[in-house]
Amino acid sequence: EPYLDCGAYLGATVGRFANRISGGRFTLKGDTYHLTRNEGRHHLHGGGRGFDKAVWRGEAIEAGNQVGVRFHYCSPDGEEGYPGELDVSVSYRLDRSGGLRIDYRATTDRATPVNLAHHSYFNLNSGGATSVLSHRIRIEADHYLVIDQDGIPTGELCTVEGTPLDFRSPRALGYRIDDLVAARGGYDHTYVLRSRGGEPTLAAQVTDAETGRRLEVLTTQPGLQLYSGNFLDGSLVGREGIAYHRWHAFCLEAQHFPDTPNHPSFPSAVLEPGEVYAHSVIYRLGVQT
Repeated sequence: EPYLDCGAYLGATVGRFANRISGGRFTLKGDTYHLTRNEGRHHLHGGGRGFDKAVWRGEAIEAGNQVGVRFHYCSPDGEEGYPGELDVSVSYRLDRSGGLRIDYRATTDRATPVNLAHHSYFNLNSGGATSVLSHRIRIEADHYLVIDQDGIPTGELCTVEGTPLDFRSPRALGYRIDDLVAARGGYDHTYVLRSRGGEPTLAAQVTDAETGRRLEVLTTQPGLQLYSGNFLDGSLVGREGIAYHRWHAFCLEAQHFPDTPNHPSFPSAVLEPGEVYAHSVIYRLGVQT
């Protein structure tokens, strides 16, 4: 029950479309669709009752050296304003090398935008009790999406060079976060990852010097959202009574670009009948040697 009531998307699969859609509307094949507006005048993470609020059916799976669980959900035509019935499965597999692999698959009976993402929060030092601003992060991206004051992409791709978003080499997460506080409260930006393939490739690496812990993120998706927990305010209390405050966790959300349905120049996120939506992300934990 606490997960169903939570507004922070803790550990959730978000959809039908992760991130924001401007004005809660888009046009597809000549028809305009109006979505639930749950972040001011915009649509965020699938709406008021997105996939994070759905109760999925689960089954255990085991294959080779991997064990896990496969979840299934059928999103009805018109849910939160989206066209088409969407049949979705998300498989979580844990392997012996410290990797958690998440595979997304979906089919539809009508053309619809689909963008599924994983929204776990991480703190490699204290499980959320302290700031993550000393964590060092590297992101495999030379460009990011320029956004307006509401976090909506303008359509422009800009180089990270000379900006607070330049993590091409490892840097502390907090090294220029103050430059972003006035606009977005910290990091809440989409990176344009270097070329992707059919199998997950490295998108980001985060390390904590004090504990030696390391997190690698691999994905097939074209974008990676870096979020520094800007809206955590201490009201959420987790394990061992830890209250989650601003900048006490970060998210690395592999996904399509925000507001893609309203930007023809972005890689398409439309799923057609007869096609299969298939993307993967791997979160690999280890220690520095």
